Amino acid sequence: MGGPCFTCGAVLGLGVLAFVALLVAPTESLDCTSQKFTNKQVYANCTDLPHLSANLHWSYNASNSSLSVVFVAPPPKPGGWVSWAINPNATGMAGSQALLAFKSNGSVTIQTYDIRAYNFSLSGLKLAYEVWDLSAEDSNGTFKIFGKWKLPAGTEKVNQVWQAGPGLSPQGYPMMHALQPENLQAKANLQLVGQEAVSPTGSAASEPSASTTPAPSGSTPSGASTLRGGFSVGLFLILAIFMMPSA
Repeated sequence: MGGPCFTCGAVLGLGVLAFVALLVAPTESLDCTSQKFTNKQVYANCTDLPHLSANLHWSYNASNSSLSVVFVAPPPKPGGWVSWAINPNATGMAGSQALLAFKSNGSVTIQTYDIRAYNFSLSGLKLAYEVWDLSAEDSNGTFKIFGKWKLPAGTEKVNQVWQAGPGLSPQGYPMMHALQPENLQAKANLQLVGQEAVSPTGSAASEPSASTTPAPSGSTPSGASTLRGGFSVGLFLILAIFMMPSA
């Protein structure tokens, strides 16, 4: 009668642990609560946008109608561009006021666009909103757009549009993005006051406010919670496998 096979159990256990890590890591890396920024600013809210692997972080000061945002998204290919916009009158791209980031001479550059038509060459560069503190960075192939917007007094929600495209034309204009459902559906209402902003994962973010309230001591982002739970399952399976008798 054979005894416990500790070597077999260790090998199988490590395999289970690696499998669990693979399942958990993508969720943790895509979760907006795990993202940090070089400007060290803390934003009151974040959400995992439902298309184009994008995230949005924002704080809204209702007392002066100023909106601080960070838009995070990967371009579809090297040399591509990403954009986040507010459309004051509609829900689509036409008429939106956009911040567009692309690489120029090795660094990420921001250009503003008043998108009057789907052809960028027919669009203006001056936005209907006042914007400031604009900057962008590249983090392992993912672009981050930072900016602050002055909205009309009493604004409670905005129509947001986001997008990603393949690159620039020889004339320097952004090339047309793909017409796949992921691109065509990249728009949503952004509720700034009056209700909770809920991410696609179902976790509720705190409401925007004039000041940011630190998270309670000991609180854990949802991504970290998922990660820890995954490893707990993996460790349980390892212990079970260690106790299995060999054939």
